[in-house]
Amino acid sequence: MKFFIDSAKVDEISYALENWDIDGVTTNPRHVQVSGKPFLKVVQEVGKLVMQAGMDKTVSVQTNPHRHADFQAIVEEGLRLADLSENFVIKMPCTEAGFRACRELTEKGIRCNLTLCFSAVQALQAMRMGAFYVSPFIGWKEANGEEIRQFIEECVAIRDNYDYGTEILVAAVRNGRQIVDAAVSAADIVTAGFDVYQTAFQHPYTVDGLGKFQSFWDQTPYDE
Repeated sequence: MKFFIDSAKVDEISYALENWDIDGVTTNPRHVQVSGKPFLKVVQEVGKLVMQAGMDKTVSVQTNPHRHADFQAIVEEGLRLADLSENFVIKMPCTEAGFRACRELTEKGIRCNLTLCFSAVQALQAMRMGAFYVSPFIGWKEANGEEIRQFIEECVAIRDNYDYGTEILVAAVRNGRQIVDAAVSAADIVTAGFDVYQTAFQHPYTVDGLGKFQSFWDQTPYDE
């Protein structure tokens, strides 16, 4: 499984690349706004940083959400964004125009990430249209009391049944349990925020065990 970081902060991404060997980056309008920088400036900074870490690491960049109903506008913006960096994957929503734009861009050799996916049918249509990634959002669904593991499993099963080339990129991941749910369900990728990974990689019993081991270590001669 690949781990992507959901962020537009260069310091977080740099840390994740260096310390966690993160496999890619996803951005969205909220992350860009939090960065405090203009959209084009921050995505190009992120693209340059990630490209230095390897051409196989992608950065998903969001198109203007106000244009979600205009497939031609999505295509035009997607082409401009794709020209900025070879590792950009262009994000568009799971809407009728988004699906059509995905097909148009894919035919032009532009990789697409269909985002805001909340049903297996949306995921299926994204796959049919040639999406490079489809991003089932699970955190929002679980917060609303909906079951998430079956949702991921359905997306994976549909992809495998028909041998689509789309990777399942589980998004809106809020905790370590959801990372495990995605992994057990055979998703290809999870994307989560910096704090989610930092918390998930720790465990209170690990801290407790280290304290005990350190005490025993200190009470034992290292050499004769």
